Amino acid sequence: MTTPAPGVTKRRWVTRRRFLKVSAAAGGALALGFVLGPIVGRRRRERAIRAAAEATGEFRPNAWLVIHPDDRIVFTLDRVEMGQGTMTSHSMLIAEELEVDPTTIEVEFAVADRRYDHPEFGLQITGGSSSVRTSWEQLRHAGAVAREMLRAAASAELGVPPSECVASNGTIAHALTGHTWSYGALTRLAAMQPIPDPALKPAEEHTLIGTALDRVDAPLKVDGSGVFGIDVTLPGLLNAAVIRPPVQGATVASFDAGSAARRPGVKFVVEIPGGVAVVADRYWQARAAAEDVTVSWDGGRPELDTPSMTEELRRLAAQPGKTVRDDGDAESVLASAAGDFLEAVYDVPHLAHAPMEPQNCTAHVDGNRCEIWAPTQVPGVAREAVATALDLPHEQVVVHTTFLGGGFGRRLVADFVLEAAHLSQCIGGPVKITWSREDDMCHSMYRPQVRHLLRAVLGDRGTPVAWHHRVAAPSLLEAIMPQWLPAMTPDAVPGAMDRGLSRLAGGVFRGDWVADPTSTEGASDTPYAIENLRVELAKHDPGVPIGFWRSVGHSHTAFAVESFIDELAAAAGRDPFDYRRDLLRDAPRNRGVLEAAAEQAGWGSPLPTGRFRGIAQHFSFETYVAEVAEVSVEAGRIRVHRVVCAVDCGRVINPDIVRAQMESGVVFGLSAALKQRISYLEGHVEQTNFHDFEMLRMNEMPAVEVVIVPSTEDPTGVGEPGVPPIAPAVANAIAAATGRRVRTLPIERALLA
Repeated sequence: MTTPAPGVTKRRWVTRRRFLKVSAAAGGALALGFVLGPIVGRRRRERAIRAAAEATGEFRPNAWLVIHPDDRIVFTLDRVEMGQGTMTSHSMLIAEELEVDPTTIEVEFAVADRRYDHPEFGLQITGGSSSVRTSWEQLRHAGAVAREMLRAAASAELGVPPSECVASNGTIAHALTGHTWSYGALTRLAAMQPIPDPALKPAEEHTLIGTALDRVDAPLKVDGSGVFGIDVTLPGLLNAAVIRPPVQGATVASFDAGSAARRPGVKFVVEIPGGVAVVADRYWQARAAAEDVTVSWDGGRPELDTPSMTEELRRLAAQPGKTVRDDGDAESVLASAAGDFLEAVYDVPHLAHAPMEPQNCTAHVDGNRCEIWAPTQVPGVAREAVATALDLPHEQVVVHTTFLGGGFGRRLVADFVLEAAHLSQCIGGPVKITWSREDDMCHSMYRPQVRHLLRAVLGDRGTPVAWHHRVAAPSLLEAIMPQWLPAMTPDAVPGAMDRGLSRLAGGVFRGDWVADPTSTEGASDTPYAIENLRVELAKHDPGVPIGFWRSVGHSHTAFAVESFIDELAAAAGRDPFDYRRDLLRDAPRNRGVLEAAAEQAGWGSPLPTGRFRGIAQHFSFETYVAEVAEVSVEAGRIRVHRVVCAVDCGRVINPDIVRAQMESGVVFGLSAALKQRISYLEGHVEQTNFHDFEMLRMNEMPAVEVVIVPSTEDPTGVGEPGVPPIAPAVANAIAAATGRRVRTLPIERALLA
């Protein structure tokens, strides 16, 4: 964790991860362990392993591994694969201790199952850049247990000490007798061995961890054999398009199918929660027929518009908020400055996730059983939501996870899963709902619109002696926790209690009771050494559907904090790199990435005419990242030529994956920083597709250089931390080029204002 300011303990502020852990415990969620689990004792587990071997000959030492008598090794991946590389990194963790070639391991995606609950969040989820961090010991231990039970089997077979039996490349060998067994030959005997608690390999003995192995999922995506949600097919499967309300929150008053029902291939036109579904043999038949359906809508929020939300944020930011962190006495120092302080306001817009694969789900409700195939980040939430909505027992809801064509947090809710389940129940057969790009853009769970007000007083050396940061933002956890909490509680908890806990979970963030840590993360835990520091949160509730967006609160707090630090450096007449380095005196890992990025970028060295550099650093998801952007501005047009990204994510499993995720974070963050915004007008979203919610194009992409800072610390996350520093790095470069401070995103729009 980031070193807090002097005199401040880490307990002074609540992190999102700590809150979710406490919430899970309060809800009674029980995350099962990697071998024994908190419920199933060692002896019961051993009996289950033996029973499986006796029935099938398979060796199932834990919830992740199956070794077949024919030498097939199957690994069940309990985190989804959405391009971030879990199929590869997690296979490497298993293979390192199991002593096998990871390319020989078959990977299957886990179904929704409480055995795979996240050990910190208390539900089955992939998010928070936590997959490697939380599986680092878990999966290595699982591989080591299997290896030691196989060695024990060979030892028992020969009557020799286990230390004489060596595991290597999927075999157990005994050098003195020359005996060698494949793992498959020992499955039944291995299952008879007691479960050990083996020591894990020291780092110096790793042969796989730390190497750049090829991606396991790459061939499947190249040859088309990988199944994404949108690819799912079933016998008798129908396809559906949904007509959704044009205004936020409107509901169907009535509809007239018109000639749609007579269109070729069309089977049903029915109302479901959220709209009217047209069901046909093929998707494009349904989409075309939807044009013939007339829908009348009731209610909604036509008063929603971005200018009024912006004005409300301006009003809230001008008033005191709830105190989130209060070191020293920033208020008194600011008051004594008699107006001689620096002040800046930073605004960020709503943003859509816009993954390349739009939302989709296949569902088959058959009597009292429902089977789901979905590209979801929360199979546990999907299972719970469907069971509750259709009044089915949990064990009768099966959720299969597919490849995800991007997630970025959008698939952390189950709205699209529930749609398909309702529709399947309605028509009595299997159906796939596929959202159009317009559906996905206009009916998302958006990154909130947020305003930051910052004030600082500079001391004699030009460094801040007081820092006041007020954030005006909605509560993500108020929106998300009611959906998540039922999946955190044990399945045996009655539905009424689940619903009550859900209401309570969302309610704690209403009003002024608890400040949502997702709104101020990256601001309340700033690593800069400032004696008098106060952070406040003013809660905004405009009624827009919101959700976690890649890097969550850090996506906007980094822009505000790192832009303001640059402004302070300029006011002090200091180099922004040196200024940051001095203020990071108590945060060595932040300072380490800052120095690494500056060195690689040649900070301070001459640049080609017309080019300028900007720098930013940020800590998020336990990972430290600094970025230097090299930018030119000509006739108001911005070109980012080069980005240097330094990352300290602890011990690295696969350096190629780390580099790819940093590069991905840069292009994702650049698209948002330069171009993207979601705006409301008279209750509807104005942007509908990539023509007006633009992504960075290939000819606009800068060269990206990634520097991985060596570390012996445990691994941390890389899926999101590359995003936060890029917007301030570019904005700071623009200030260096033009003298103009960009305080509103997106940058291209701000420069035209």
